[in-house]
Amino acid sequence: MIGVDQKNDKPPALFIMGPTAAGKTDLALKLASAYPVEIISVDSALVYRGMDIGTAKPEPEILAKYPHHLVNIIEPTEHYSVGDFRRDALSLMADITGRGKIPLLVGGTMLYFKALQQGLADLPVADKAIRNKLDKQIEQFGLKHLHDRLMQVDPVSAKRIHQNDPQRLQRALEVYEITGKSLTELTQATKQEITHRITKVILSPFDRGVLHDRIAKRYQLMMTAGFINEVIALHSREDCHSDLPAIRAVGYRQVWQHLEAEYDLETAVEKAIIATRQMAKRQLTWLRAQDDGTWFDTGESLPMAEIMSFIIDRIPELNN
Repeated sequence: MIGVDQKNDKPPALFIMGPTAAGKTDLALKLASAYPVEIISVDSALVYRGMDIGTAKPEPEILAKYPHHLVNIIEPTEHYSVGDFRRDALSLMADITGRGKIPLLVGGTMLYFKALQQGLADLPVADKAIRNKLDKQIEQFGLKHLHDRLMQVDPVSAKRIHQNDPQRLQRALEVYEITGKSLTELTQATKQEITHRITKVILSPFDRGVLHDRIAKRYQLMMTAGFINEVIALHSREDCHSDLPAIRAVGYRQVWQHLEAEYDLETAVEKAIIATRQMAKRQLTWLRAQDDGTWFDTGESLPMAEIMSFIIDRIPELNN
């Protein structure tokens, strides 16, 4: 077990991290019911209003009883960047600490957690001409061609970015073409120390088969709960289209493609489950590099007593 920085001059904050369907929300709600914490969502999909079922957003009555910051703050047609999240989360953490409570950050968007801890590079704005060129390369040569090129100019980013992730591949190559420097170089040059003392709790079934089964069952439950109607409502809006980040979210993208008659609903569900499992794999890869995090196996159930004991030991301020 590796400890975190326990300097007394930093106020505490708790991160609950893990792949999708790992039990993060259950733990957050348990903590919120027992201790002076306020929840900050670290989820790039929960920011959108009207996207509830497919994001596994807590029920309205739960949100009313245990308010979550950064949930339902924008429309699906709006953009919310990593920089927006970092600014908002840091401001909320300061406000929560100022009220004598402890920030509890919970979610599975690892890029948000990374930006919060390390800061953001001063990256160039998007260049439409370069994006169009990269789009043509994808059409002509495929995504593997872009990934191979990224491996040449920025192998660190290439190992982190999956070759089937066109948005991040294009952005990494775009940054290199504009600046002549890799995304890795620019990011490492701007690391910033966070102002809180962080305790990281990482939840996940240690058996990947259990996680895969849980993901499939969760998606089927979403379909039963009316997820397709949620996507139909978005699809019927004149201001929504497939290029929006909200619509590209895992699960939504596949059902949207079904509504566009690209394939049948059964295929859409299968593709969504596969995409969610791939996302979970990327989440786990990133989490394994968090050498200051402590893992708990949530395969059979959430080991609540063990986790709570650990958290209280690390954050004695919870009992103040």
